[in-house]
Amino acid sequence: ANKMKLLKVTDFPTNHENPFLMQAVPQIKSHFGWAQVNAAGAGQRAILNAVDPNTGEVVGNTTFVKKKIVDEDQFTKLYLSQFQAFFDLTQVGLKVFGYIMTCMKASSDMIYFDKEACKTYTQYKSSVSIYKGIAELLNGGIIARGWSDSIFFLNPLIVWNGSRVTFVTQYEKKSKPKQIEDKNQLTMQFDEFNAEIVESV
Repeated sequence: ANKMKLLKVTDFPTNHENPFLMQAVPQIKSHFGWAQVNAAGAGQRAILNAVDPNTGEVVGNTTFVKKKIVDEDQFTKLYLSQFQAFFDLTQVGLKVFGYIMTCMKASSDMIYFDKEACKTYTQYKSSVSIYKGIAELLNGGIIARGWSDSIFFLNPLIVWNGSRVTFVTQYEKKSKPKQIEDKNQLTMQFDEFNAEIVESV
């Protein structure tokens, strides 16, 4: 606990990009799985009928099946495999983290931190408590400092609002731009296989 009291926000470096990216992308990819989605209920256009040319009777049909990539952990915003990151947080750190969760935007790895709004949320009157909580979250690798005092990056291995498949596609688009005829499709190179993400979950 004494170590926590000595921590200051300024002890941690500022960043222009999310410093968790290089660690997060490979780990998130390892949790990808295929999901087959049946087109049943999608209307007659999704069904290929075989018709007897003599009678016009439908003798069989085929329903198209599409595959999409899903993140096995997408059902939760707090990833329990990384829950140990919260063990060393004090009540102050947990309260500040509670405020940070209210700042999260869908499929974004960055938050805008409003100190006064955080004080209202946590009911702390002193900024000292707020900064102590931030320092604990920085020390736990839950967040990282951005380029200004009001910008922080989230560690998507620990907390994320939305499917982390989307996070990886955004990262891949940014780091490996590709010429794609269909703007709704993105080809991603995986270690084990090549996959097309037709839609984000």
